[in-house]
Amino acid sequence: MRNMVATLLLASLAGAQTPGPDVKQYVSVDAPVVALTHIRVIDGTGAPAREDQTIVISGGKIQAVGPNVPVPSGAKVMDLRGYTVLPGLVGMHNHLYYTAFLNRDAQGHTPSPGPLINEILYTAPRLYLASGVTTMRTTGSLEPYADLNLKRSIDAGQTPGPKIDVTAPYLEGKDSFFPQMHELTDAADARRLVNYWAENGATSYKAYMKITRDELSAAVEEAHKRKQKITGHLCSVTWREAAAIGIDDLEHGPVFTDSEFVKDKQPDACPPGPKILGSWENIDVASAPVQEMIRDLIAHHVAVTSTLPVFELLVPGRPPLQQRMLDAMSPESRVSYLAQRARGAGDLPWGALLKKEEQFELAFAKAGGLLLAGPDPTGIGGVLPGFGDQREVELLVEAGFTPVESIHIATANGAEFLGRAEQVRTIAPGKQADLLVIHGDPSKNIADIEKVETVFKDGIGYDSAKLIESVRGQVGIR
Repeated sequence: MRNMVATLLLASLAGAQTPGPDVKQYVSVDAPVVALTHIRVIDGTGAPAREDQTIVISGGKIQAVGPNVPVPSGAKVMDLRGYTVLPGLVGMHNHLYYTAFLNRDAQGHTPSPGPLINEILYTAPRLYLASGVTTMRTTGSLEPYADLNLKRSIDAGQTPGPKIDVTAPYLEGKDSFFPQMHELTDAADARRLVNYWAENGATSYKAYMKITRDELSAAVEEAHKRKQKITGHLCSVTWREAAAIGIDDLEHGPVFTDSEFVKDKQPDACPPGPKILGSWENIDVASAPVQEMIRDLIAHHVAVTSTLPVFELLVPGRPPLQQRMLDAMSPESRVSYLAQRARGAGDLPWGALLKKEEQFELAFAKAGGLLLAGPDPTGIGGVLPGFGDQREVELLVEAGFTPVESIHIATANGAEFLGRAEQVRTIAPGKQADLLVIHGDPSKNIADIEKVETVFKDGIGYDSAKLIESVRGQVGIR
């Protein structure tokens, strides 16, 4: 036992990072050796929960897990009867900005120059970490230098937040809906942007709605030269066209974004949203065309990112209003969201479309596709960083996955896609100690995933309630 303790202490000294004063105020657990005892473990593999386990943490890593693990002498012991531990969530469609206010007129139209999106570098990382997100990808950037600088600050221990993979600015074509986006001029411009942002720290890329096939091909080629990945929220390019080009991931699911079933679809042209939705309205997920698409995506090793929370906003009366969400919003953001929620989203059968999207994601994953998870905190402002990641897991259960399968999607699958499976994929010896401690049992009641009390990142435990309280009334403006 003495040798084991000495080994753990040496490991802790080698891997420790000292949090700065702005981070330390949120730290609740920081000891050379920590033992979580009598805890239920959902390890992220999709296996059933294991009861009455002990986890030993040191040097930022998990040293031991099991039912009969001895507790090292001198360890900080946390008796966690009634609690569950999960791997840290890996958010795969996350942002450091937010739809703080929709400047729509009385008729519901957005006047020129279009919607303006606020960067929220203070509130977003705190909410992500508080909610159990220990790793995230910014799936599209509007202020890339801000995102990169925030990542560096978090990595240096100066700001609380998750580990961040920064995506470059959107690769968008002409006539973008968003005035904050650069519009590509041609394939050469796409190559230039990928290479420029790779040199400046971006680790992935996102193609957007108006990109052409030539521009996407150029971006994919340049990203893959650097062994980096590119995802897409597409419209002008269909999903199967993008798969043939070599894209690595497709965002949101096809019901709300894929234009290939629009009858008069023109090459490199983005049809209006209602046409895309209408083209999917009468298509059965079990039909031959959709099943062929699923097989094609899997054959090309294309992942799909589920972002059910942002589409749930379109369904009347959803999501359930939560006081914690309203308390976190700035007064202006709260008024904007509640007004848009009351206004509704038109006459389309949003509930049926959301259900169809859930059916597609279940079918894709059951067929062997790599399904990822993220909230996309945009839309009309009702999806908040972190809280939205938890809601995504709940909606995956609504879609038909078991709770442990949903947790596997939101943890291990994201780590696999990011190439971090050896570090953070599951709860096992040698993995980084990125864990969330929940009061309850989400393997039986997935809503318990909202009851996060402590979040470990690299073996340091953060107080979820303190982090949430620190952003009260500020989401949308800070």
